[in-house]
Amino acid sequence: MRILHTSDWHIGRTFHGNPTLVALSEVLQALVEQVRANDVDVVIVAGDVFDSSTPAAPAYTLLTDTLRALADTGASVIVTSGNHDSAARLGFQSALLREGIHVVTDPLALDLPLTIRDEHGEVDFYGIPYLEPAIVRNTWEGADLRSQAQTIGHAMSLVRTSIQRRGVRSVAIAHCFAVGVEATPGVEREVRQGSLDMVPLSAFDGPDYVALGHIHGRQQLSDRVRYSGAPLHYSFGERDKPRGSWLVDLDADGLAQVEWLPLPVPRRLVVLRDTLDALLTDPAYSGVEDAWVSVEYTDRTPQRDTMRRLQQRFPFCAVVVHVPHGAKVQTTATYRDRLRAATSDEERIEAFLVHVRAEEGASAAERELIREILDEHARAGALV
Repeated sequence: MRILHTSDWHIGRTFHGNPTLVALSEVLQALVEQVRANDVDVVIVAGDVFDSSTPAAPAYTLLTDTLRALADTGASVIVTSGNHDSAARLGFQSALLREGIHVVTDPLALDLPLTIRDEHGEVDFYGIPYLEPAIVRNTWEGADLRSQAQTIGHAMSLVRTSIQRRGVRSVAIAHCFAVGVEATPGVEREVRQGSLDMVPLSAFDGPDYVALGHIHGRQQLSDRVRYSGAPLHYSFGERDKPRGSWLVDLDADGLAQVEWLPLPVPRRLVVLRDTLDALLTDPAYSGVEDAWVSVEYTDRTPQRDTMRRLQQRFPFCAVVVHVPHGAKVQTTATYRDRLRAATSDEERIEAFLVHVRAEEGASAAERELIREILDEHARAGALV
């Protein structure tokens, strides 16, 4: 049996305020072609299908069109809910979808497998929807569920019991953080330094393959436990992480091989760091003018109207940050202290410039201009 493992589509998500629906549609079309070209039998979508629990109508349209296109290849499709999805809304669609498309959102059904046959016999698929401990704590009588580790551990114990009883090849699907992953801060939004609720790798013992979702980068925790990551880049922090899915082959004895299938990147992401003038004029940057761009300009002092000016060269500039290079070390003196120490208007202006320009005072030309203005002001006052 040939399985394609994907996850974290996040339909409806924006990228720094820009819609991603068109780009994601392009990538999902490529994924459908991979399913067809590789004679995939089962497609697994391991959670976070939507980016919101209340997706807009175009998000539902893209999901429905993609699931139908996948089913048209002849593959069965198994979709589970993630932490971004509303299990109720996602599950509502299950009764409306055609044969061969399965949406799994009920915690009480996680140990009731979907069984699909191949030439070697049956393969059981166990879909575990995202399980928030506070919500499912009382779902199973006698189970102490206060963390993701405990909750997934309990769910997998139910799955293992079913596997042992059934005695056939099996695949589990879950949406969680597992020990050993490298999360992308700002992307996996539940990351909190020092308080991440990790599920031990041993919790996933039992199935022939475990398809995980929740992490946006491709990761292999063992030969049989993997994250596929998201099909689209949703952060500049992800820019160097490949996009794609896992192609998983099961033979008569279980897991046979796993291959990575890369997906196209509609618009690449780059981070540029240089002075504003160089970024606007240097031919070295001509090759990234059509990319999503995050700019860190290194001028000693803040520049005016940076986003507008940069977008004239880089139309898809999404982020601009001032990161001064070689700025003087900040002193402990406060602005009030500097003003109290100033004995003239020229010194007061200098104190203000030092305060707002990262310890950078007036240049020689600026000091000359300041003197001219102060002198002119003094002459005007004397004539009144």
